Amino acid sequence: MSKYVYPAIFTSEPDGGYSVYFPDLEGCYTCGDTLADALFMAEDALALILYGYEKDQLPIPQPSKMSDIIVTADSFLSMVACDTLEYRKRFNNKAVKKTLTIPEWLNEAAVAMNINFSQVLQDALLQRISPQ
Repeated sequence: MSKYVYPAIFTSEPDGGYSVYFPDLEGCYTCGDTLADALFMAEDALALILYGYEKDQLPIPQPSKMSDIIVTADSFLSMVACDTLEYRKRFNNKAVKKTLTIPEWLNEAAVAMNINFSQVLQDALLQRISPQ
């Protein structure tokens, strides 16, 4: 899980929209009705495909240098950034049941204080995995 930046080729379409292609990531295409929409969709497509690479434990391709990419007259090159951890938080938020073991005295004290065990565990895990 990480932050990534990749070059994308934005091409203006005859209907006024834009298509977007990431030359370093096979099958990573999207489009938008406006330039702003195309950029938003490009960030989403990039996060989705890289999330898939991470989930499948595939090597993440290195992004090309912008100077190595050739574009046509109706296209331009732009860097697009994404954060796959934020993408996971937004779209992979299904609750998963976990069983844990704690000392009985700790359980009794926490129950007496009306502590939500799930929330405490989520908070602790987020603190542990978040970059410092």
